[in-house]
Amino acid sequence: MMLPPATIVSELFDPRNSAVVLTSLETAIRVLTFRSGYNTNLVIAGTALLGFAAGIIGVFAMLRKRSLVADALSHATLPGICMAFLLASFIGQAGRSLPVLLIGAGFTGVLGVLCIQMILRHGRLREDVAITVVLGAFFGAGVVGLSFIQANSAAESAGITRFIYGQAASMQPSDVVIMAWICGIALLACTLLFKEFTIVCFNDSYARTLGWPVERLDLGIMALIVLVTLVGLQTAGLILVVALLILPAASARFWTDRIRSMVLLSGFFGAMGCWLGSTLSAVFPRYPTGAVIVLTSGMLFALSMLFAPRRGLIHLLRHRRRLQLHDLEAVAMHAHGAPGFHGLPHRGSGRADS
Repeated sequence: MMLPPATIVSELFDPRNSAVVLTSLETAIRVLTFRSGYNTNLVIAGTALLGFAAGIIGVFAMLRKRSLVADALSHATLPGICMAFLLASFIGQAGRSLPVLLIGAGFTGVLGVLCIQMILRHGRLREDVAITVVLGAFFGAGVVGLSFIQANSAAESAGITRFIYGQAASMQPSDVVIMAWICGIALLACTLLFKEFTIVCFNDSYARTLGWPVERLDLGIMALIVLVTLVGLQTAGLILVVALLILPAASARFWTDRIRSMVLLSGFFGAMGCWLGSTLSAVFPRYPTGAVIVLTSGMLFALSMLFAPRRGLIHLLRHRRRLQLHDLEAVAMHAHGAPGFHGLPHRGSGRADS
């Protein structure tokens, strides 16, 4: 039921609501300027570092058309998390240890990618079908394993579900150190192999003629995707972690055609989305950090899609409007028998005249 306009106005100008808004703004400013406490600063620093690394690796994942494979990889990590927890608990170790769970997640994630490659090589199925089969089978096995853990080890399984939806607020200093090491390795490999990755993404046939090991380079790109996916499990969860890879890269694609600029912009958008998302999550702690980060990255994507100078929707609409006006002027000149009329211009590539 809609409220009367008078009630809405009174709510907006209620001093109590204004005080809440001012308090939220003050909290947001403190969080953005790293003055809100050690734990909050730890979460923001860790997620921003993850977003920067994910944005850079995401460019190569997008250009190599590995977005769906990354999604299947993230879902395939759930049975490995459950297996690692059960095995560690069986031998008397801490089942909720982050390194143990990441090892298990990496094992089944890589196994899922290998299953996709095996189906494509020996079957007669398309890639999207193979990805769907592996994604559904591995995720179903993970859900069964998670139900078994919750039924038999309810007291010890409290930290397992965080890998489904993410729980960045529970980060420990040791978790951030692990994230920093893995992201640093990914960034170093991407920097050293930038030229090779670029050629493989755009023209792998030409790379083969140069004698480059295309299969190994492709495997290297997948290994970097695996590393970033494993690190992002705790932040965004296995359902949303693929968005950390693809959304910044897709946003950067609207702004430039140059691969170097795209990589830097994608890293910037990734870090900015994680920074702003973590800040909003700290201001509104009832909402999960991973989901808020993905929503913030989605907003950056929407802004890029609308306002990018060459590929943005507003620019394209304005350009189409100019073409329509130009055609109308040409038709009007022809109708009045203007001697300078030589037919409608050729549209060419559809780009705006400089």
